[in-house]
Amino acid sequence: MEYRNPGPPQVPKTSTSWRVLVVENNPEDMEALATWLRRHGHQVEVAATGDAALQAYQRSDILLLDLELPDVDGLEVCRSIRSLSDVPIIAVTGWGTELDRVLGLQAGADDYLVKPYGFRELMARMHAVMRRSRPQAHSEQVLLHGPLRIDAASREVSLQGRVVEVTRKEFDLLYLLACHPETVIPRKRIMQQVWGGSWSRRTVDTHVSSLRGKLGGSDWIVTVRGVGFRFGSG
Repeated sequence: MEYRNPGPPQVPKTSTSWRVLVVENNPEDMEALATWLRRHGHQVEVAATGDAALQAYQRSDILLLDLELPDVDGLEVCRSIRSLSDVPIIAVTGWGTELDRVLGLQAGADDYLVKPYGFRELMARMHAVMRRSRPQAHSEQVLLHGPLRIDAASREVSLQGRVVEVTRKEFDLLYLLACHPETVIPRKRIMQQVWGGSWSRRTVDTHVSSLRGKLGGSDWIVTVRGVGFRFGSG
């Protein structure tokens, strides 16, 4: 890894703090990167293997994933995490050909960074990825629908005062529907706004089914055959 400015960090600190998982097989690179991130106020967890990454990713807001790992192919680690979670992933590797980048993005990475790189570029890419992972801003920060409360600021969902654990994309989907309670939202619009248009019909159905299970029934999300979904009354 290359740090083009060996002195104190020049990237201004922000009030944003993320839980960052650094998956890196080079101990020196791991320690240097973790130190820089902590100086900017982020919580950092490190992992040196693919197996360790698979155990730790659920505790993170964003992953910096080295694709050259000693135990498991980094692309396979990326695929495995992406099949289970929508946590943002930036692939970091010395492999820099066009094919390498394509394979990394197809494996589920949100961005791809080739070593050596500058810390400021990495931070800019992290901010861009995290920005894209958030739902589009709406005028209402807290939505109340009977016993259901959806807080956009804290990204928290509660039902009858009990917190409902949802994934990032489940929250985005529910929030989109709840912002337009009288409107049928077409599948295409859902895929575009929540997934950037790059995911399948099955992905939407899977997330709807999961949300219904967590909310205790199908009445909160109503299927309109041949069109899409609308928010229900619970």
